[in-house]
Amino acid sequence: MKYNYLVVGSTGLVGSSLIECLSNLGLKTIALTRRKISNLPANVDELLIDFNHSLENISLPQIEHVCICLGTTIKIAGSKEEFKKVDVDYCIKIAEKVKKNGATQISLVSSVGADENSKNFYLKMKGLLIKKIIGMGFETINIYQPGLLIGKREKKRFLENIGQRLAFLIDPLLVGKMSKYRSIKAEYIALHMTNSKTKGINYFHYKEIMDGL
Repeated sequence: MKYNYLVVGSTGLVGSSLIECLSNLGLKTIALTRRKISNLPANVDELLIDFNHSLENISLPQIEHVCICLGTTIKIAGSKEEFKKVDVDYCIKIAEKVKKNGATQISLVSSVGADENSKNFYLKMKGLLIKKIIGMGFETINIYQPGLLIGKREKKRFLENIGQRLAFLIDPLLVGKMSKYRSIKAEYIALHMTNSKTKGINYFHYKEIMDGL
């Protein structure tokens, strides 16, 4: 069976919103996940995986578009090495597999400020992943670089919760070129992913995402 979409990180803020959007559109979707998803939307199938032990040998179905929404924090991962494994290595392996299976489109949720040359480890890893994905030669590469994501996570992140509460005060001050640092609802990114059809390499910050809804 060929699927329209494969969503990696389908239980996160963007991923969970995305599988809901794709379900509403009637698009055949597969969610790659570590654990079973409660209230799985219609038209969405699960593929349970142990990323540490079965990613090398897992057989992925044919898909048209892969959406990588996978991400963690150094605190949750436990170390920089484990963070890189989740945010870079897993994503690259999955992208390589679906590319070999014929996927032509990829959407990646990254971060504003991502730069492989950054002195900040988090932004450096995000930039490294972007570079690797671009080098794979997908026909369409959509790179989302949002500021703080707004939404309710299954697992609370203390600093992020504080940021979400302050965002409504800070966002109005971020104008012009600084608008790309504004917070944005995860569901808006998910909606944009289902609408974007432009081929080539495309970068989306706050303004581009909101204008494309």
